[in-house]
Formats: sequence, structure tokens, C-alpha cells
Amino acid sequence: MSSTLKIYVLALVSFLVGTSEYVIAGILDRIADTMNISLIAAGQLITIFSLVYALGTPVIIALTSRWDRRKLLLYFLGLFVVANVLAYLLPGYGLFVAARVLMALGAGVVVVTALTVASQIAAEGKQASAIATVITGFTASLIVGVPLGRLVAASWDWKLVFAGIAVLGVLAMLVIAAAIPPSKAEAPVPLKKQLSLLKQPRIVLALLVTFFWLGGYSIAYTYISPYLVSVSGMSEALLSSALLAFGIASLIGSKVGGFSADRLGVKRTLITGMTLHIVSLVLLNITASSHLAIFLVLILWSFAAWSSGPTQQYNLVTMAPESSGIMLSLNSSVMQLAMAAGAGIGGIAVSSVSLSSITWIGAVGVAVAIIIVISSYRSASAKSTQTDTSLTLPDMSS
Repeated sequence: MSSTLKIYVLALVSFLVGTSEYVIAGILDRIADTMNISLIAAGQLITIFSLVYALGTPVIIALTSRWDRRKLLLYFLGLFVVANVLAYLLPGYGLFVAARVLMALGAGVVVVTALTVASQIAAEGKQASAIATVITGFTASLIVGVPLGRLVAASWDWKLVFAGIAVLGVLAMLVIAAAIPPSKAEAPVPLKKQLSLLKQPRIVLALLVTFFWLGGYSIAYTYISPYLVSVSGMSEALLSSALLAFGIASLIGSKVGGFSADRLGVKRTLITGMTLHIVSLVLLNITASSHLAIFLVLILWSFAAWSSGPTQQYNLVTMAPESSGIMLSLNSSVMQLAMAAGAGIGGIAVSSVSLSSITWIGAVGVAVAIIIVISSYRSASAKSTQTDTSLTLPDMSS
């Protein structure tokens, strides 16, 4: 098997992990109905998954740093498959939560390891492209996995989604075991070194931008399916189409965001994208009675929201280019924490205020991210001016 095909197998694994995480938002109302639980309780499935992913992955990766990468990938992909089987078979909300915890532990390690293996087996000079292909698999879960999950839930049983993920996971394990050679472990990065970057205020501010941007997004996205069904009155067929369009727009937004960051700069791209993000969240509420209008606003929202993703990653890497891997790892953990916090806050909003309030509260979160971006750039500019002034002032002591 060629290296290219092996990398596409890893991209499939990334797709399965992404689908297992994001599909809950697409079928949230179905889960609540069949399990006889509230929307808020169903939404906490995303909170739990994201928290376990964010906190568990760095610890496990550190503890297994000396393991052969193929073995590590197979073991935790196996755990991920078992968790999906349990999610399909076990009855009740409590056992499903337990399955989600195991799923998140397996998912986090699988994604990190798949990225590492992809860079190792890629041809010389194509490592970056290999990593991008694996990441594209994760993004494709929004485009294909979530609307397909909604379609399955509407036509049969939503638990079949996890059975399908498990079957494809087993096939991926067989291919990986047969085609991907053992690979050396990486030198472990001490946790102290990883956390030392957080002593720099500008890096902390940049990570806070990630937290509030994605947190605001997650507040609304977690409950988007019940919102579109209950508030907007969408039919099942239209909802599946809307989720598909939403996923496609996220991919386009990511591409445009990366292009814009290169051409127009990080600050302008972030502020423009997040401003459109806020506008679209507000419009989601205003246009709720028109299916055509809300369909178009969903596309704008996804496009604007995901234009900030690659821009933020590029921004963080340029802040500490010598520690790019650590920076991306920290950003990944913050993204999962933001998803967890957003799902939790969204649940509180739905129970305490109303389902329609999630768009307004989400917009506030993104607005905080814009304020941090503007403040951090002004602070950096002031420091630069102060430094230039001190360098040009004559020495008056003589």
C-alpha cells in the first residue's frame, strides 16, 4: 500500500473521531426523546466528552511517550471501537455517559497519534500535506458525518450511528495493523515545559481568544438541531440539508480564513470573521420564522465561525515557532474546554431562559473574543512604541 493510501486511512480514522464528537449536536433532540431526558441532560454529553478529551489526552500522551506509535494507535483505536459498541448496546443514560467517557479517552489519543504517524510515513517534503489530509478527515465529519447521522436517526435508530462508527473503526484497525510499520516513539516533552509557555501574557490572551470564540460558537451549536426544529419549525428533510450545507460552509470558511490570514493579516481576519460570526448569531434569532433566510444565515454562520480556526492556529504558532507542536497541543485542549463550557452554558440558558436565547448568549461570547483581540494588539503596539522611544532617547546623564 502506498504512503498516500495509508494517510487516507488515517484521515478516515480522524473522520470517525470527529463524527463521534460532533454528531451528538445533530441528533440531540432524538437522544432526549428516546432516553426520556431533558435537552440539557443530552447536551451534557458534549460537555463530558470535551472535558475528558481535553484533560485526558495530554496526560495519556505524556505517559505513553515511549510507546511505539503504531501500537499506541491500535490500542486506543481499539478502545474507541469498544466504546462505540457499548454506546450502541448499553441501555440508559448513565451507561451511555460511561461509554462517552471511554470514547473521548480513545478519540483524543487516536487523533494526536494519527497526526504523528502521518508525518512519519509521508514522503520527504510532504509531511505538512499529510497532516493537513488527516485534519481534513476531522473537518469532513461536519460535512458528511453530522447530516448522515441525522438522516440515520430520522429513518431508523440514532444508536446505529455508533454501530457504524465501530464497524468502520475495526476495518481501519485491520488496515493499520497490516499496512503501517512500527514507528519510533518521540522524545517526551516534560509537562513543565509545556506549561511554561503560559507564563507569557500574549500567549494566554491568544488562548483566551480561542476559548471565547469557540465557546460562543458551542453555546449555539450544541442545541442547533432542537433550535431549528422547535423554534424555526424545520422539517427533517430540510434539517438534514441545512446540516450538510453548514458542514460545507465550515470547510470553505477554513480555507478562506487561512488565505485571508496570509494576505490580510491575523488581526483583520479574526476581527472580520468574528464580527460576521456575531451578526449571523443575531440573525439566526431574527430570521427564525423564514426557512430560506435561516438556511442562508446558517451558511454565513458556519463560514464566519470556522474562518477563525486556521487563523488562530497560525497566530499561536508564530508566537512561539520553536514550540509549535506544544502551542497546537495547548490550543487543541483549550478548544475542547471551550466546547465543554459552551455546551454547559448553553444548557443553563435553555433551562433558565429559553431555547432561543442560545444565539444571543453565544454572540456575547464571541464579542468577548473580539475585545481580547483588539486589546492584545493595542497592548503589543504600545509596548513596541515604548521600546522604540527608549532606544531613540539620548542619554541625558552625561
